[in-house]
Amino acid sequence: MRVMIEFALPVADSNEAVRTGKLHKVFQQLVEDLKPEASYFFPSGGDRGGFFIVDMRESSQIAEIAERFFFGMNAKIEMTPVMNSEDLQKALTGVQGTIQRYG
Repeated sequence: MRVMIEFALPVADSNEAVRTGKLHKVFQQLVEDLKPEASYFFPSGGDRGGFFIVDMRESSQIAEIAERFFFGMNAKIEMTPVMNSEDLQKALTGVQGTIQRYG
């Protein structure tokens, strides 16, 4: 299952992490461990933010993944299941049957 991990890093904590090189080290480790399909970075509500799209094999990985962001950067995170266009096409093949049964 693909999951979008959206994160926000508090400015004060992340400023210190930039100064000490920790931010670079943590993100390098996150990319190495999680192997994101995509990653983007942007301002988020006045904090440093971004998101990774990763494959998650099972729901028990939620804690393992979340703790990397909590301990590594004191981040706030949200995890959302997502689909790419191929996943959506596959999902839409079953919609007609659902519409007939529930519509």
